[in-house]
Amino acid sequence: MNENFRSFAPGIPEGSNDSLTSAIASDGTPSPGQWYRVPARCGVAVRLKKGNTLELRNDSGSQVCDFWAFKEDNLHESLSMEHCRTHLGRNSIKEQDELVTNWRRPVLKVLCDTSPGVHDMLIASCDLNRYMGLGVDGYHDNCSDNLRMALAAIGETATHLPSPLNLWMNVGLGKNGAIEFLPPISKAGDVIEFEALDDLIVAMSACPQDITPVNGDDREIYDLNFRVR
Repeated sequence: MNENFRSFAPGIPEGSNDSLTSAIASDGTPSPGQWYRVPARCGVAVRLKKGNTLELRNDSGSQVCDFWAFKEDNLHESLSMEHCRTHLGRNSIKEQDELVTNWRRPVLKVLCDTSPGVHDMLIASCDLNRYMGLGVDGYHDNCSDNLRMALAAIGETATHLPSPLNLWMNVGLGKNGAIEFLPPISKAGDVIEFEALDDLIVAMSACPQDITPVNGDDREIYDLNFRVR
């Protein structure tokens, strides 16, 4: 392993940003119907009760959201992309899909998606080592730390870093199997809505990736907005 690459503990961020101060409430409990902001480059966590719906809005149209869900009573059980791919029999999500945990239990249902439906279920969340590999010197905001800090901001500690559901992220596969990081094809104002099938903690990161074009050719990072009903 390259000696310049750093190791990490699941719950301890390697830097800091406004994710630590952007909690919607001290315990992450939302006011029903109120719109909240996920600041650009940062993460926010929210508690959902069974039957709640979460609506996430992409005002810019080009902003990717790393999205996680954990069982509120056991953070070791979480939304799992590898288990979802098996459960769904495909590498994509669509309306009415039920998404499952690493224990293969359904925790979220996709109610509505106004975008063309291009989301990613393959790519791990960015972290400091990823940016070092891309040639970045020093600290760079990253989704792994945003998850850690978003949970810490509501009094929780990450037990592990599951691969996220990368909403609006456009990842292509070339004929030779090469991965291509492409600009999103979603449009301004697109929304996706989920129903909680259990009591959950959901975390969202307005992905700060500005080296590849996954957040658009201009590499600009934007806020996201959400509400719980």
